[in-house]
Amino acid sequence: MNMNVLSSSSPSHSNCGHWYVRHGICLTCKQKPSLVEESRRFDYLFTGLRLSQEAVFFTKRLTTLISLHAHKKLHLVLDLDNTLVHSVRVSNLSEAEKYLIEGEKPGLKLYQSRIIKVRPFVKDFLTEANKLFNMYVYTKGDLFYGKEIAKMIDPDKNYFGDRVITRRESPHTKTLDHVLADERGIVIVDDTVEVWPHHKRNLLKITRYFYFKHNGMDKVSSYAERKRDESKSRGALANLLKYLKDIHNGFFSCDVQEELDSKDVRLLINGPFKPHGC
Repeated sequence: MNMNVLSSSSPSHSNCGHWYVRHGICLTCKQKPSLVEESRRFDYLFTGLRLSQEAVFFTKRLTTLISLHAHKKLHLVLDLDNTLVHSVRVSNLSEAEKYLIEGEKPGLKLYQSRIIKVRPFVKDFLTEANKLFNMYVYTKGDLFYGKEIAKMIDPDKNYFGDRVITRRESPHTKTLDHVLADERGIVIVDDTVEVWPHHKRNLLKITRYFYFKHNGMDKVSSYAERKRDESKSRGALANLLKYLKDIHNGFFSCDVQEELDSKDVRLLINGPFKPHGC
């Protein structure tokens, strides 16, 4: 997002509603307004950025229209843990899994006290999904954890840019209020339905990815213990990608009108929904 665009799109100096405020200063009139409680933080885009309710509505609609008309893209919000990666504390590795911390291994990363494993097919999934969607990461993890994993799966910021939403913005539940796009053009992918209490109609539920031993696996060996992994070609992400392509094709099967009222991706999802094979 370009801050100059935000500033030039806001009301004039003489009629400033303080739509876009950064570090306490209005980007339009350069005054220091008393922030109202209804303004919302968007630190993940720019540190200290707050948007008024009017600004959020305006920006969501403008972003979506530009995305639809100029790029023929919808928006995709992706969970991290058990969706794109699996992570556990190193201290919780089983004896048969401790070989993983000996030297570097593809798709694995040690981060602080945790070990992170990228789900098979993630790279191909992101490459293909990026052609159809503007993508966000949304995690219940903290800011540093979210950014570390985003850097791991998207080191050049080709797919997510700085669009990494963490519990700093949303400490209790997840909400599309933090996503600058119209809800009628957003698809959510998450392994947990309950964290999206107000946006289940946008949600595609994916099978949880477990690579390491976890609670409930006492009688079953983990992928790591068996030195195997989820199938790339027949796994959940591959099947999800096929379904996302169908959603995109269905949405753009007719000309997109300037008004979004006649278009709603939620009618194609009918969520919370779990695609076959996911």
